[in-house]
Amino acid sequence: MEIKWLEDFVSLAETHSFSRSAELRHVTQPAFSRRIQSLEAWVGTELIDRSSYPTSLTAAGKVFYEQALAMLAQVSETRALMRGQRSSNAQVLEFAVPHTLSLTFFPEWLKALERKVGTLPCRLRALNVHDAVLMLVEGGCDLVMVYHHARQAIQLDPSRYDMLVLGTERLSPYSVPDGTGKPLYRLPGTDKKPVPFLSYTPNAFLGRMVDMLLADTSEELKLDKCYETDMAEALKVMALSGHGMAFLPESAVRDDVAQGRLVRAESARGLPLSIDMEIRLYRERPGENGNDRRATAARRKRQLVDQVWSTLVPSPA
Repeated sequence: MEIKWLEDFVSLAETHSFSRSAELRHVTQPAFSRRIQSLEAWVGTELIDRSSYPTSLTAAGKVFYEQALAMLAQVSETRALMRGQRSSNAQVLEFAVPHTLSLTFFPEWLKALERKVGTLPCRLRALNVHDAVLMLVEGGCDLVMVYHHARQAIQLDPSRYDMLVLGTERLSPYSVPDGTGKPLYRLPGTDKKPVPFLSYTPNAFLGRMVDMLLADTSEELKLDKCYETDMAEALKVMALSGHGMAFLPESAVRDDVAQGRLVRAESARGLPLSIDMEIRLYRERPGENGNDRRATAARRKRQLVDQVWSTLVPSPA
C-alpha cells in the first residue's frame, strides 16, 4: 500500500469526482482510477459506489475514510517527529529541484552563489515540478527551484512564500543532424512522412508546456508519437540515438548543439516553435508560521536561508 493511494482516496471522498480529484492530484484520470482500484484490492473490498452520481462511498468506504485520515495524520506526525530529531546545528540547506534543473542549471548556480557566501552544505532532492513544490509546502525542504510559465502557474500563496526569478529557459525542438548538418527530423512533417515524436508524459510540467506550444502553432504538424517519458534527460538520450525529434530545454542540450550532435528542428517555413519559461526560487516567508517545528528547532538554519536569500535579492537602485 502506498501513501499516495490514501491521499487519492481522501481527495475522492471529499470531491465526489474522479476527474476533479485526478486534476487536483496532477495525474490523468485513468491513472487515478487505477490507484483507487489498487487501494481497494489492498483493502479487500470496494470503497467507492460507482453506481451513483456524484461518486459516493460504500459503507466500507465511509469506515475506511476515517481510518485513512487517521493514518495520514499519524504519518505526518511521525515525519515531523523524526525531523525534529535533527540537530539544530546541522547547517544543511535542503533543496527540491526538478530533475532537469538539478543536472543543468543548479550546479553552476550553486557555484556562483558559493563564491559570494562561501561553501554551502546542501541536500538536493530531484523530483518533478509538482512534487518539488509539494515538498516545500509540507515543510520537507528549505528552498525549491522550479520552472514557471504564466499559463501553467505555480500555485503558491504570495503572502506566505517569497519568490525570486533566477533566469530563463527556452524549450525548443531538437533532432540529430543528417549528413549535411540539417535536422534529420524536421517539423512540420507530412501525411506520408510524419515526424517521429519523442514525447513527455501528460503529467510532466514540460509535457504541458509542449502541449500548449503545439496547440498555439498555426502550422499543421504531422507527428508520430513513438516514445514517452517524464524526464527531459531520457528524451535527450533517445534524440541523440536518432529515434526522433524532442522538445528539450536549452540548458540540457547546449553542449550537444555546440558539438553538432543535435540541431534545432523547427519548421522549414521559418515559424518559431519555442517557448520561454522562468526559473524561479521559492521559500516560505520567515516568521509566518509560529508553530513551524523547523523554525523553532533550527533557528540557525533559518538564518542561513535568510543569508542566501539576501545575497540573491538585487540591491535597491
